[in-house]
Amino acid sequence: MRTLVSGRRGPLARLLAAVALALLLAAPEAGADEFITVASTTSTQNAGLFDHLLPLFEAETGIEVRVVAVGTGQALRLARNGDADLLLVHDRPSEEAFVAEGFGSARFDLMYNDFVLVGPSADPAGIAGLGDAAAALERIARAEAPFLSRGDDSGTHRRERALWQAAGNDPGAASGTWYREAGQGMGATLNTASMMEAYTLADRGTWLSMQGRLDLGVLVEGDAGLRNQYGVTLVSAARHPHIKAEPAQRFAEWLLSPAGQAAIDGFTIGGERPFIPNAHWTRDESPG
Repeated sequence: MRTLVSGRRGPLARLLAAVALALLLAAPEAGADEFITVASTTSTQNAGLFDHLLPLFEAETGIEVRVVAVGTGQALRLARNGDADLLLVHDRPSEEAFVAEGFGSARFDLMYNDFVLVGPSADPAGIAGLGDAAAALERIARAEAPFLSRGDDSGTHRRERALWQAAGNDPGAASGTWYREAGQGMGATLNTASMMEAYTLADRGTWLSMQGRLDLGVLVEGDAGLRNQYGVTLVSAARHPHIKAEPAQRFAEWLLSPAGQAAIDGFTIGGERPFIPNAHWTRDESPG
């Protein structure tokens, strides 16, 4: 398995990511009979999910899977441009729009986890134990306590924006003061928030994989608005005839099948499951 992880949004980083992606696609590894490219999120990669799943699929099928791990927004752009054969992200409205606009042929629920609001033990905004994430953000804004956003158009960033909207607050006006934007992936954002003693929104999987290295704790969790659904979407071969539609469909079907769902269910970090499989799919629903 090869993986490209790019969470930064600066021009140089975007150029380097584009060059790396071109090399990834142009130079198959020796002995690789067939490969597909999956555009996915930093959260799935940071948690180690692909390291667990891909050897199982590759051993069964001989199909190599190469993962481009970026924010959801960038993953959608890659797939929209035909630079990926399959999409695995977590922003359902954008995924459904991707299919409706003809860039994808079908989208299926795959698994879910949740987001958590994490912050320093001092908790200057007093949000610990709140069951309402929007109310917690309102307190953070009122206290002007440090908050670090991913600021990278990822699925996590999009959910954070929706929660701020639900709180009736637009923190953009405070950008550069108590509200900061990292422009980075989840792992880098958590590390920076820990150093800044700032609050941030994190996906459960990345949090579990990193919590032992951070001076942060989970302060708000369990709100229905924090549920985080992941979907798998087939890129349209009608829109992009060059994509590897058949092996991509095989990987999607495997993920959605009892074997793939059991593999997701069996993946743990410190005894906890970072992702809960919830595919409701039959082979008759598969396109093609």
